[in-house]
Amino acid sequence: MGRHTSIAWATHTWNAWWGCVEHSPACDHCYAKAQAHHAIPPGWLIVGEGFDVPRRTRFGDPTRPEVWGPDAPRIFPSPSSPTHTEPLRWNREAAARGERHRVFVQSMGDICERHRLVEVNEMMGRARAHLFDVLVPACPWLDFLLLTKRPHDFWRVVPPSWREHWPQNVWAGCTVEDQTRARHRLAYLAAIPAPVRFVSAEPLLGPLDLAPWLDRIDWVILGGESGGHARAMQVEFARSVRDQCVSAEVAFFMKQWGAFAQVEQSTQLVRLRRKDERLLDGREWNELPVPRVHAT
Repeated sequence: MGRHTSIAWATHTWNAWWGCVEHSPACDHCYAKAQAHHAIPPGWLIVGEGFDVPRRTRFGDPTRPEVWGPDAPRIFPSPSSPTHTEPLRWNREAAARGERHRVFVQSMGDICERHRLVEVNEMMGRARAHLFDVLVPACPWLDFLLLTKRPHDFWRVVPPSWREHWPQNVWAGCTVEDQTRARHRLAYLAAIPAPVRFVSAEPLLGPLDLAPWLDRIDWVILGGESGGHARAMQVEFARSVRDQCVSAEVAFFMKQWGAFAQVEQSTQLVRLRRKDERLLDGREWNELPVPRVHAT
């Protein structure tokens, strides 16, 4: 888990661009927004309002752009960036080891985002086409995990041919931080014919009943929020999601408690200085899904 990323449920992260716009309460203290504010990759192209010709980002640039928000630019790897071919190398490594690797796509954005500027949307479209048309078929040892807060837009961004032949190495997931978001999003996710449909309940902000959808969900990832303004994930919320998954025989992965953690096996919480505490009622939960060969 997390061989080349600090995200415990993935082996790698891969980003076709950096930047996004807040979409729901889970975004309030977004780790990616904070990271993008302090550091962006040098040599990437800034595309958006105020940049008639895309300018390259520079290391330590005091005028680096803010890339979060509906009016903000987005940054994309330059044509010569090794980002475009990284998954090919990971695929060779996975094949040599005889093990599948999981690639979290767009850890610094949302693969289904729309931008109000045509030129930014066109760049996003080209980036997605490179992923879907080139990398996915060329990397059979990689499982590409598409996680979005906008599952209603999956069919807008993936190739039309995927309606009949969704690739076996592309998993579809959505973030669900509370019951309201579950009601709004999970029906869309449940209709995607991916070999694995997964839910990221991170940060979990309230009680969550997944029962109406668990027969069409293969994996649930649970996590609390980290950072100085983190909202605590209550122990009973976490226990409930775990118990629902166990009862329905759905794979359950406890990613982290975040800024707060359970005191032993009680309902009490303690604030942490680190975010990697993962024990729920005294044990780790590292279950992974078994992909369906023919998704339905």
